[in-house]
Amino acid sequence: MSEHALKIGVVMDPIADIAYKKDTTLAMLWAIQARGWSLYYMEPDELFLQDGRAWSRMRELKAYHDPLHWYDMGESHVQPLAALDVVLMRQDPPVDSHFLNVVHLLGFAEREGVLVVNPTRALLECNEKLFAQQFPQCCAPTQVSCDEKILRAFHAEHGDVIFKPLDGMGGSGIFHVGPEGRNLGAVIETLTDRGRHQIMAQRYIPDISEGDTRILLVDGEPVSYGLARVPMAGETRGNLAAGGRGVTRELTDRDHWLIAQVQPAIRDRGLMFVGLDVIGDYITEINVTSPTCVREIDDQRGTDIAGDLMEAIARHLTAAPRQPA
Repeated sequence: MSEHALKIGVVMDPIADIAYKKDTTLAMLWAIQARGWSLYYMEPDELFLQDGRAWSRMRELKAYHDPLHWYDMGESHVQPLAALDVVLMRQDPPVDSHFLNVVHLLGFAEREGVLVVNPTRALLECNEKLFAQQFPQCCAPTQVSCDEKILRAFHAEHGDVIFKPLDGMGGSGIFHVGPEGRNLGAVIETLTDRGRHQIMAQRYIPDISEGDTRILLVDGEPVSYGLARVPMAGETRGNLAAGGRGVTRELTDRDHWLIAQVQPAIRDRGLMFVGLDVIGDYITEINVTSPTCVREIDDQRGTDIAGDLMEAIARHLTAAPRQPA
């Protein structure tokens, strides 16, 4: 199949509401168009299943480098997802039932030979916080529980602890409880919903003051620069959505060691676009749903990360021609 014949669909939250200056999906749209591929836009609630086939209402999309007018859409029409070669799943978390149902629908497209990036099985299996715990040698001391006594014991052992939900994003719901234990009970009660939800407790990593670094992997290979998201004064969260500022940095020897630990699992799962979150010497999350920070790294370092991803997709399609399951 000629690359120029590729039809690429993107499932994303409303394009009208994206942040033009930093949206990673927009960089992907530009990279798709730069290769002359056709681009189709879908919102998550437009997908549906009928008689065992995944369908969607979709529109042809044009994306522009214009902060006042960054897209145009054609007329909407309904067609099976199998009419596409690739679907990029770019719906933002939380990974709730709606998100998971969309992933399940995309799985039906995979059965017909559509390449979904990232693969649906990996999206279903890899909770972004829990996936990292498969590599304890890469993580700070961590506990997952909904039991107040167990969580209190962890805090008593480590003294300085971060508590966070398992399905949050952008730094939402993260609490830092110091050795004095101020508001510990209220934090546990709120996050666990009085013992009904598992949460994560992790020993506080003081290196957060120097930034929470996002390291992007494209088809298993790391981008040469990470984006250190440095917290605002008085904050413990480096997330850009929580007011952190992004500063690129070269990867360290420790970064490369951490990457080498997780690469086999990432490749085995067919994950083509992944974001590792690294604080100091430790991985805190492995982002597989809708990794970001492409635009910031590209702007500061002149990289073309979305372009690299499209080249990886083209290689994959060439090496593994479409074979319906």
